[in-house]
Amino acid sequence: MMPKITRITTQKKHKDRYNIFLDDGGGEKYGFSVDESILVEYRLRKQMELDDSTVTVLIQKDTLHKHYTLAINYLSYRMRTKKEMRDYLVQKEVDEEHISQIMKKLNEEGLTDDREFARSFVRTRMNTSSKGPILVRQELLQKGVAEELASEAVAIYSFDVQFEKALKLAEKNLRSNSKKSFRQQVQKMQGTLMQKGFTGDVVKEVTSELQNQKDDDAEWEALVKQGEKLLHKHRQKYSGFQLSQKVKEALYRKGFTIDLINTFLDEYMEQ
Repeated sequence: MMPKITRITTQKKHKDRYNIFLDDGGGEKYGFSVDESILVEYRLRKQMELDDSTVTVLIQKDTLHKHYTLAINYLSYRMRTKKEMRDYLVQKEVDEEHISQIMKKLNEEGLTDDREFARSFVRTRMNTSSKGPILVRQELLQKGVAEELASEAVAIYSFDVQFEKALKLAEKNLRSNSKKSFRQQVQKMQGTLMQKGFTGDVVKEVTSELQNQKDDDAEWEALVKQGEKLLHKHRQKYSGFQLSQKVKEALYRKGFTIDLINTFLDEYMEQ
């Protein structure tokens, strides 16, 4: 006897899903569940007979629909690259055949567009992070965006935007290292900007701008603090010319200029 639909009920937790009950001659029992769209497509109703092959097709169709819904839900939080979507479906143990069908459908619907994803990602990073374009490009590549598309998107990150962001970061960096010589501060700042992914041209321009902002009073204050510590440290072993040379060498290594060091020694060696 061919199985016949005896009852169709709405699921309590999912109102758009339906439980199908069948009777193959041995009494009513649960058969399978389907989404509303499949119920309508196949016009499922009470007393309708279903052969085994049709039941198999309905279950496969419903499984595919559930996996597609899973993909749509994953996209609801933010845009995804094709690689991210495929990796997610693999993680959810979706059959490869279904993954291919879902990826094709998402692509046709314009829901997985790596070019648009890359552009949106770059704009977001520009507005919400301190990362330069080199790091942003690396992030895109890690997410599976092709090199050509990543490079194209990063072009949005203009020199002027880079410079403004890098300069703010550099000024903050200088303030946090104000006890060091200006040269040391600049070297540390340059390293920070390179690590953040800013281009060499931008770092060079920011350095030039900061040179114009150099605070001579702050530089002198930093040298005096460092110099006094060195004098106190080396006076226990040295005096006169030897003491002067030890302090001079140490201050020079810390990035202070010879003229400023000599001025300090002239004033403080006499004390």
